Amino acid sequence: QNFGMEKLTAPVCATEDHVTTRHGVTVNDKYYWLRNRKEERVSDYLKAENAYTEQEMSHTKDLQTKLFEELKGRMKETDTEVPYPWGKYFYYSRTEEGKQYDIHCRSIGEGGPEEILLDHNKLAEGEEFSELGLFEVSPDHKLLAYSHDTVGDEDYIIYVKNLETGELLEEEIPNTYYSLEWANDSQTFFYTTLDDAHRPYKVFRHRIGDKEPDVEIFHEKDEKFNVGVSKSRDDKFIFIESESQITSEVWYLDADKPEDEFKLFLGRQNGVEYSVYHQNDRFLISTNADGAKNFKVLEVLESEFVPGTKENWKERYPYDPEVKLDSLSTFKDYLVIWERKGGMTTMTIETLATGESVKAKFEEDLYVVTPGANAIYDTSDIQITYQSMSTPRTWYRYDMKTHEKKQLKQQEVLGGYEPSEYESKRVFVPARDGKQIPVSLVYKKSLFKGDGSNYMLLYGYGSYGHTVEPSFSSHRLSLLDRGFVFAIAHIRGGGSMGRPWYDAGKLLSKKNTFYDFIDSAKYLLEHKYTTTARLAIMGASAGGLLMGAVLNMAPELFSVAIADVPFVDVINTMSDTSIPLTVGEFDEWGNPEEEEYFHYISTYSPYDNVADLPYPHLLVVAGLNDQRVQYWEPAKWVAKIRATKPNNDKTVLLKTFMEEGHSGASGRYDALKEVALNYAFILDKLGVTAQ
Repeated sequence: QNFGMEKLTAPVCATEDHVTTRHGVTVNDKYYWLRNRKEERVSDYLKAENAYTEQEMSHTKDLQTKLFEELKGRMKETDTEVPYPWGKYFYYSRTEEGKQYDIHCRSIGEGGPEEILLDHNKLAEGEEFSELGLFEVSPDHKLLAYSHDTVGDEDYIIYVKNLETGELLEEEIPNTYYSLEWANDSQTFFYTTLDDAHRPYKVFRHRIGDKEPDVEIFHEKDEKFNVGVSKSRDDKFIFIESESQITSEVWYLDADKPEDEFKLFLGRQNGVEYSVYHQNDRFLISTNADGAKNFKVLEVLESEFVPGTKENWKERYPYDPEVKLDSLSTFKDYLVIWERKGGMTTMTIETLATGESVKAKFEEDLYVVTPGANAIYDTSDIQITYQSMSTPRTWYRYDMKTHEKKQLKQQEVLGGYEPSEYESKRVFVPARDGKQIPVSLVYKKSLFKGDGSNYMLLYGYGSYGHTVEPSFSSHRLSLLDRGFVFAIAHIRGGGSMGRPWYDAGKLLSKKNTFYDFIDSAKYLLEHKYTTTARLAIMGASAGGLLMGAVLNMAPELFSVAIADVPFVDVINTMSDTSIPLTVGEFDEWGNPEEEEYFHYISTYSPYDNVADLPYPHLLVVAGLNDQRVQYWEPAKWVAKIRATKPNNDKTVLLKTFMEEGHSGASGRYDALKEVALNYAFILDKLGVTAQ
């Protein structure tokens, strides 16, 4: 115990033998015991690490406060989202100064008298953590189904509110996940529940006020598959989607007939993914079948559709290996195709009556465009959001008839932000195997020297085909205005350059992800964007795995690293099918029960490759209630690094948030404090605090 008299030393984690032999390799995992969440000594150890982190960061308290005030000072604390029309209402959410959470509202007509549907601040009263999962208003606008998590483990309870009386109904459905869809009768909805491994695996039908147990509609028994429900944009059909990392299957139901049975759209075929949309009189199918790695679109008239077969399917949007087809937005008279070409998002609008296609044009070379809230099917207007690394998030109403766009709102950055003072650009880095890795960069023009004297934060993820978009962050200005370059390495395993880019960074090609990040760092150093002494790196979740791997492979390149909720104990986690996500991710990482995968993963798993290396300063962040990356992974990793390098002159810190899960703090001000902690660590360890 530290009573303010003596300085704490870095905690030394107790060890216990835990010997396993896999494929002839015997390993003694001496920190395995940290998994025992209910043991007091586990809690004691995590608290000791937190106390040590608190002490080692105590000299940055003023800096953290300064950073927090900077971050908060750029926020428009009382603000309103762009309202979107649906029925006779305009729906929107807003925030109020000093309050942590959104207030969800609607009005009759735009700008009419406000009706508060749900004040998340009231919902969160007395809770350390509060996260809304679902927010689904019934088609007749009289009921609201929402779900709430007060722990951070993403295990939600569904509630139903009568919007006419303001009363909560008796419904209280536990153990649910992120999907719920109303049938058109506004009395029936479908939702998903979780199994013991936190996998959404069943779909139930619930009827408002029904005292009988909810009806199980679908049970996905294959542990590789997750289940969700969705509704077609024309409100004609409800879909059940069952998906693994590489395979999908869809079932469908007339949304006017919720008591009917779902029908199989097309049976699963290993390695074939497809999504179903409905538009007027036809189904549209986006699929990677027949070698269309980046996806193509097929169509079949509803009147000619034979359930469970591909009879009468025709090609609608042919396969282009240079263009990744991400999704479709269907409207009565238009089809919007959301694509990715050369690493950039694009939207193409097809007019159904003429077959004419127009690609939307935007001013900058490096940007991201995404659909906004669009609840109306029969319209020529689509709401979109646009942003870049220098342009704040901007909402437009895009006229699909004239292809003109009208700005509805731009995120306000208080304190006099001027986009023209910042440069955002993309460079292509040659990887060691000749591939070209896109790297997005942003910096303040007046502070960029190009002689290596700038600081840099290099960010990466590189898994699941997820793309870290070149988007805007007002938080980042606290770095840019101190002379930092912020960079995103769009490495393989991510999806920025299409599906083949993802496939080239998974399974037995996973190390390409780490090599690409290292090669990107070397390029940025060689081209004098920064120096090793000024280079910090950061990644979260699978990006935390990236941090752990590159620190083992090339620790000498970096001065500071932040690993947030890092997936670092790959062999152990992927060998334990009781842990959430394990079985479903064999198609991402491989199954260590198979010898080839065991040996390959063993060459990069960060925990298994900790050695006496010149690691940089390291801040590791965990969430005790995290269901995606269990808290013990970062805890074991830090303990092993400490034991391997007991006299390390670099700081190694573990901060475990005891009331949080994978996504960090739920309240917006609490989240800013976590950003301030990260930034303070970077600035302090790079010696930027005086500036």
